[in-house]
Amino acid sequence: MPVVDVDPDELRYLTGHDEKDDDELKSDLFNLGLEFEGWTEDDEFQLEFAPDRLDRLSVEGVARSLRYHYGDDRGVEIPNTNSADWTIEVEDQPDERPYVTGAVVRGLDMDEAALESLIQLQEKLHATMGRKRAKGAIGVHDLTMLKGDSVTDETGKSITYTSADPDEATFVPLDADAEMTPSEVMASHETGQTYGDLVADFDRVPAIYDAIGLFSFPPVINGRRTEVSVDSRDLFIEMTGTDQWTIDHMCNIVCYALAARGGQVEKVDVSYADDAPGEYAGKTLERPDFSVRAKTVTHDRIESILGVSLDSREVVDYAERAGLDATETETDDGTAYEVEIPPYRVDVIHPLDVIDDIGRALGFNSLEPTYPDVSTVGGRHERSRLEDAARNALVGLGFEDLLNFHMINEVENFERMGLSVPRTDEQASGGNREQAADTVGLADPVTIQEPYSEDYTILRTWALPSIMMVLENNTHRSYPQDLAEIGLAAGLDDSENTGVAEHRTVAAALARTDASYEDAKARLQALAEAFDKDLETPPTTHPSFIGGRAAEVVLDGESVGVVGEIHPKVLVEHDLELPVAAFEFRLDALE
Repeated sequence: MPVVDVDPDELRYLTGHDEKDDDELKSDLFNLGLEFEGWTEDDEFQLEFAPDRLDRLSVEGVARSLRYHYGDDRGVEIPNTNSADWTIEVEDQPDERPYVTGAVVRGLDMDEAALESLIQLQEKLHATMGRKRAKGAIGVHDLTMLKGDSVTDETGKSITYTSADPDEATFVPLDADAEMTPSEVMASHETGQTYGDLVADFDRVPAIYDAIGLFSFPPVINGRRTEVSVDSRDLFIEMTGTDQWTIDHMCNIVCYALAARGGQVEKVDVSYADDAPGEYAGKTLERPDFSVRAKTVTHDRIESILGVSLDSREVVDYAERAGLDATETETDDGTAYEVEIPPYRVDVIHPLDVIDDIGRALGFNSLEPTYPDVSTVGGRHERSRLEDAARNALVGLGFEDLLNFHMINEVENFERMGLSVPRTDEQASGGNREQAADTVGLADPVTIQEPYSEDYTILRTWALPSIMMVLENNTHRSYPQDLAEIGLAAGLDDSENTGVAEHRTVAAALARTDASYEDAKARLQALAEAFDKDLETPPTTHPSFIGGRAAEVVLDGESVGVVGEIHPKVLVEHDLELPVAAFEFRLDALE
């Protein structure tokens, strides 16, 4: 989950509520779904929130939500924009990164806090919507340091988004004192080494020029000439990427944040050449795009989902307090509302998202639970009984029970555990398929098509990586740490109707100075005996475990898991400095 550092004094200033103390702010933020995680060294809040509300990646966005929560602002707010004076000419850009957008923001009074907030917003958007700059990258420049070319009608200024020879173009990048080529930046500059892989295979790299020369090498690094400082008053924002919708909405979020600081947003024309790749060839786009979207939701559905009775005036009121605009209308399904969505909201996809916003404005804590109007009585499923019994047994054996996310990413699930990432049917060899069938955790993963965060791109194929991540995040805690989890794991399976095979898995780890295979097997043996199961542990090999210190978990003659000592390479990968012994097996083997 994204974590944002927010200065409580800045929150008080931007919301206009100086009377709020820190505890009141924490409570108000919690009601918005923002959880207080602790303090930074600079006495700032560390706030964790769901990755869908990307407009809250900055203190300005959080303050905006609080102002709606307090009733100070209502409805959809659209910043005033001046006509375009600058044009981004797009020609000969790389096919692999064809899209660009931009905006100008003037009249800012930048101080250290505002600059730090802008930098944090840029970094967080890169990590989330931008997919570590692969899908979208942001460049912010001091406008006064740009010299625009004259556009064709000689009434404005322009810069050019194009491509450049990586061995010939030169500029002085940020944090450097000498001119470098893009190839030299990727080879020897710290930022270039981090992000250079995104364009290393391009014949010609993305480049943005003004009348003086190259000033931006997206998505890697900006030039030093246009570096933004506390003395900057007018900014030029450019964003390049692989998807126009993504970078346009990233631009909206940045513009709203700067407008909250008193900036005046000015439009920019994006002029694509006739032969440009993509669907915008020959078109000129006016950006930023502050147009609103609309969703229709019926009154009956709002009441059904929230479980409360509301009149139409209340629905409109709660929608406006959520930062939306709602207009009552009549449809074949009865009373409905045409709800307008502000340009900075990228999370509103379905009418249920609108109902969620209305519910938050109403206050979920104020909703009273009611019994459903049905004649049946619910009961505990046998699988749930088995899961509870196994969990109680693990706790009795000294393990601390965990509940982790079922979603993960391929690096955590496979690579950091010493496993190779399974290939697709077209790429996989027969040997790889056999290995995937025999090795615990090595299954073809269920991939999320449009993930909100690069941290959660697949469903996990086993639970041990999740436990290792918990151990990694708790190296500052005392040892021993004996952790266990019973949870979902899944993999692709053509024999299933859904194409996905799901199962509940039992995973446990012992992190202590004397952790050994014998310790893990002893706990496993006690668990098997509690369920009257016969345990056998024939030797095996597994990339996550030390050779000669790993075994299959065979319950009543069926191979269902693995037990052993975690391999040193896996421990080093997770910054662990003491041994870990672990096991994992299918829950249904205990039936």
